[in-house]
Amino acid sequence: MKKLVLVGDSIRMGYQAYVRNELSGLSDVWAPEQNGGNSTNIQQHLDKWIISQAADVIHINCGLHDLKRDFDAEETAIPLVQYQANLRDFLGRILQETQSTVVWATTTPVNEIWHHQRKGFDRLEADVVAYNNVSVEVTQDFGVSINDLFQVIIDAGRDNYLSPDGVHFTADGWDLLGKSVVGCVKPLLSE
Repeated sequence: MKKLVLVGDSIRMGYQAYVRNELSGLSDVWAPEQNGGNSTNIQQHLDKWIISQAADVIHINCGLHDLKRDFDAEETAIPLVQYQANLRDFLGRILQETQSTVVWATTTPVNEIWHHQRKGFDRLEADVVAYNNVSVEVTQDFGVSINDLFQVIIDAGRDNYLSPDGVHFTADGWDLLGKSVVGCVKPLLSE
């Protein structure tokens, strides 16, 4: 049986049950129990979460923890230039050290007004776009496929699927993201 590895933040944790259910019988779906967090955390857990898994397909997302910032802070948690370097490092290692097909998922959109009212820090819409632009540039340099989860939610109507915290999703939103992941990885697992 083929093996799919899902690595990512709470967004991955929200859609992984849908993906597991839809791919039952076709693929073993593995994901770390904990939230993948930011790109530095994924880099630090790369051997355990990805390299050692010998997966046929790896689906990765990170960005929401990288771009968070304290209220009125000028800098994000992981500055954009460091995010870019982290992605280059871990994607390069995955492609060199495994035979896996890698799929990169863009960071999902946020409603910064809702988020600001409910969280003790900000996630700005402009930062999501900037971090996605950098991630797409890096993944294209490596020839990695992109699952544009950002656009999936935008096309469906962002605020119709976001939960009141402005970053996570309703049950319908998780299903929508899960369908996109399955639609992207299923053909790769069938090869």
